[in-house]
Amino acid sequence: MIEGTIFMLGLGAVCGIVLGAASRIFYVWEDPRIAQVESCFAGANCGGCGYAGCSAAAVAVVAGKALPSVCIVGGPESAQSAAGVMGMEVGMAEPVKSYNTCTGGDRAENKFLYAGVNTCRAQATLFGGQRDCSVGCLGFGDCVRACQFDALKMGPLGYPVVNKDKCVGCGICEQICPKSVMEVRTASQRIMHFNQRDDRLAPCRQTCPAEIDIPKYIGQIREGDYTGAVDTIRERNPLLLACGRVCPHPCEVNCRRAIEDDPVSINQLKRFAADFEMNSGKWLPVSLAPLTGKRVAVVGGGPAGLTCAFFLRRLGHEVTIYEAMPKLGGMLRYGIPEYRLPKKVLDWEIEGILNLGIESRTGMKFGRDFDLDTLDSEDFDAVFMGIGAWKDSSLRVEGEQLQGCYTGIDFLSRLAGGEPIPTGRSAVIIGGGNTAIDCTRNLIRLGVKEVNLVYRRTRNEMPANPVEIEAAEAEGVKFQFLAAPVRVVGDEDGVTTHLEYLKMELGEPDASGRRRPVPIEGSESLIETDMVITAIGQSPDISFIESMQQQLAELKTTRWNTFEVDPATLQSSIPYLFAAGDAATGPSLVVDAIGGGRRAARSIHQFVMDQPIVADPLELQKDLIAETLFDQVLGVVKTPRAPMPELPVAERIQSFVEADQVLSEQAALGESSRCLNCCLTCYNPDKAFGQIEVIKDVSRETEVA
Repeated sequence: MIEGTIFMLGLGAVCGIVLGAASRIFYVWEDPRIAQVESCFAGANCGGCGYAGCSAAAVAVVAGKALPSVCIVGGPESAQSAAGVMGMEVGMAEPVKSYNTCTGGDRAENKFLYAGVNTCRAQATLFGGQRDCSVGCLGFGDCVRACQFDALKMGPLGYPVVNKDKCVGCGICEQICPKSVMEVRTASQRIMHFNQRDDRLAPCRQTCPAEIDIPKYIGQIREGDYTGAVDTIRERNPLLLACGRVCPHPCEVNCRRAIEDDPVSINQLKRFAADFEMNSGKWLPVSLAPLTGKRVAVVGGGPAGLTCAFFLRRLGHEVTIYEAMPKLGGMLRYGIPEYRLPKKVLDWEIEGILNLGIESRTGMKFGRDFDLDTLDSEDFDAVFMGIGAWKDSSLRVEGEQLQGCYTGIDFLSRLAGGEPIPTGRSAVIIGGGNTAIDCTRNLIRLGVKEVNLVYRRTRNEMPANPVEIEAAEAEGVKFQFLAAPVRVVGDEDGVTTHLEYLKMELGEPDASGRRRPVPIEGSESLIETDMVITAIGQSPDISFIESMQQQLAELKTTRWNTFEVDPATLQSSIPYLFAAGDAATGPSLVVDAIGGGRRAARSIHQFVMDQPIVADPLELQKDLIAETLFDQVLGVVKTPRAPMPELPVAERIQSFVEADQVLSEQAALGESSRCLNCCLTCYNPDKAFGQIEVIKDVSRETEVA
């Protein structure tokens, strides 16, 4: 008995010693902050953060492998509490939201009938699914069933619809979708995404240089969600008011409805949404990413510069715009007449952009008031060049320096700046582009009795917007086609009196594809005129290179005086310098400059954040997805396109009041119902059936008016 007791005591002592030693050797200490951080989280254990529950996420935060904002359910309060435990300050990270990229659903044709398990994953294993569209939604709603936050539902057209208020961006819908239809992205990620070959894109979206989601914003207008339409447009284009007035809408060229009917009036609907915001008297809120501490200088405050600055600010960078003219706007302000784009409208739009926290310095000309060394001394991390194309081309004929002779951009910018320009009874404008047309219509409003436009080709070859040509003709401009200027004739005092020109005939096509004008010998003719305006083209003014040869020694330019840039990234031969708009492409459309400004912003973001400066190899650039281009669109019932409301000719030529007006709400709803709600291969001709009578009524009212 005694021996047993001693043995047990000894065994206990040995065990105690062993356990004591083991506790020291194998001791596992848990940071008390883990439990404290975990208590800050929502406790849902949803896994949406990417970790196996809240405890694992807390361990990652304490280890520095995750941010205090890792909990997607807890929101800002959770992040702030967790940051307090860690002794950190947490910035408000960009929210992550789910997006459905397919609006086709069950509208796509079937290539076979599926009778298997009713899940998307099961169907996708059979040749990618039963529908013809290779990337479209299969419609069984795997993503809807997987969502733990009731943020998804199947819409009436057979594809998932996201409730943004409930979506926490957990990403489960994206993970479970076998067709990659669902995407979980921040606003910054969406800004930096450009059209790709495997995207679900209607033809109009592919053709728009700004890559706006056109079917989406038209659908939002149709549903009365005008605020949503503004947000959709602004996600790609911050100059929607200006663009809605001056864009020649290349998107409408490939509108599917145009195959069987008139195209949807896409640009008029854009203007309707833009004017809705302006008339409300306040700018809709724009999300901004947390500040990165990086600084970018934007040289040039035109459409490319303003767009680049807008998106750089949204990506979290500090931006300063340098502009040579007294006010921002570039060609929007100094090249486009008041009757097309009122300055108060442009001012309102630019103010909304600057209100995001963008600094502007006007009256600052590059090469005169500052240079690259100046920008370097102010610690800018990158430079964007959007200097536009302000240098007019000359005729290079005798007499073009006589009194009464002007060049197109010089004339328009001086007029826009309020400078009084002497005019006479008659004027001749030389050229066939939009600048020439703008000059003619301005002169009509200035009271010039006879305005002639001289063009060396025919009307069919004129590059100007056909709508503008028709408007000029209606206002009284006379056209002299197949006429090539030879010289400007003046009197003994050096004042312009005539323009001499040669009659032409069209020969073989030249490099542009247009038939080359050939002079007819002995056909010299005279037009009596008091002034001559030459508007035959323009190019960027890069004379600053001469005064900055050492700083710009590595800069490559083209024979057209544009910056030589990588077409995909818009990076120049100087790594920290990027260019877009007319400075890179030569004179082009405002919407082209807007698209280039956003593309440059992405590349600049990559550069300043030390990321590879690349564009996705699948990006479309100017290509079109072949399978989206149809020869016929069945089921379309022809309905009249909403006519552009405009002031009567007799009224509009008396002043510089805006000539083209905005659609009424009823007309906009009717026109939006003409949209077929297209996607990659889907379209919906039935969408308009309920609105046909409305459209007819609106058209009738317009005709009566």
